Amino acid sequence: MKLVEHYDFGTIVIGGKRYFRDLIVTPTRVIENWWRREGHRVCLEDICDLLNEDIEYLVIGTGYSGLVEVDEEVVKEFDRRGVKVIIKPSREAVKEYNRLVREGRKVALAIHLTC
Repeated sequence: MKLVEHYDFGTIVIGGKRYFRDLIVTPTRVIENWWRREGHRVCLEDICDLLNEDIEYLVIGTGYSGLVEVDEEVVKEFDRRGVKVIIKPSREAVKEYNRLVREGRKVALAIHLTC
C-alpha cells in the first residue's frame, strides 16, 4: 500500500504522482476523479465499489475545512461488513490513513481535496 506523501488544499501526492481531483485509494489501486452525486455529501452509491474491497478501515477525508457530510447509511453498511469507518477533515484523514498503512492494516481512503 502506498502512503500519502503530501496533502494540501486541492492537491495530494501518492506514489510520487500529484493529483488535483478527489480520489479513492485502495490497497491495490488509485481511483482518480472520484465523483459524488452531491459534491459535499457522501452517500453509499458514491462508494459502492468499495463494498467488495478487502479492507478493515475506510477513512473518509471531508475536505480541507471538513465541509463534506457522510450519510449515516455509509457508516452502517460498512460496519455491517466489519469495516470501521473513520471520518475526519482531509488533513487529519491523511495522517490517520498513513498511520494505519504503516501498521499494516488494509485501508481505503476516500478524500475530498478542497473545501
